[in-house]
Amino acid sequence: MAASDRVKYTCCFLGHRTINETEKLKAELGEVIERLIVDKKVDTFLFGSKSRFNSLCLELVSKFKEKYPHIKRIYVRAEFPIINDAYKEYLLESYEDTYYPEKLIGAGRAVYVKRNCEMIEKSRFCVVYYDEKNAPTTRKSGTKIALDYADKHKKEIIRLSIGE
Repeated sequence: MAASDRVKYTCCFLGHRTINETEKLKAELGEVIERLIVDKKVDTFLFGSKSRFNSLCLELVSKFKEKYPHIKRIYVRAEFPIINDAYKEYLLESYEDTYYPEKLIGAGRAVYVKRNCEMIEKSRFCVVYYDEKNAPTTRKSGTKIALDYADKHKKEIIRLSIGE
């Protein structure tokens, strides 16, 4: 399958490090994930790190993997371009694959922003948890940067309800 075809069936998750984790959010996110799998034939989910939103998405996709064993979870690393077998084995307990994008080498402090852009470029769908009221005020929100990038690249953005 060509890389452009692969994007058609891929989804990434973008969200804040801290979230208002409610049962309503979990239910909505679960519905979104299952709809993507069943209706849109998404079979590959890309994950970053360093956020509770990401961890929640991994938990839910992992539960759906029991029902839909064909789906793949891929961890896109923003750290450790080269990993040893023990660390890779550890990661593969939760993911089907992991990789470090070559374009991240030398990215410095922008590494997480560039990693998010990589995930967006490789996806058709972006599930986003962005809470404007709780976004950082002393710097630009990484989630907002990612959301703008996904919009600019005409990705199908699914924004989750924020709040109660």
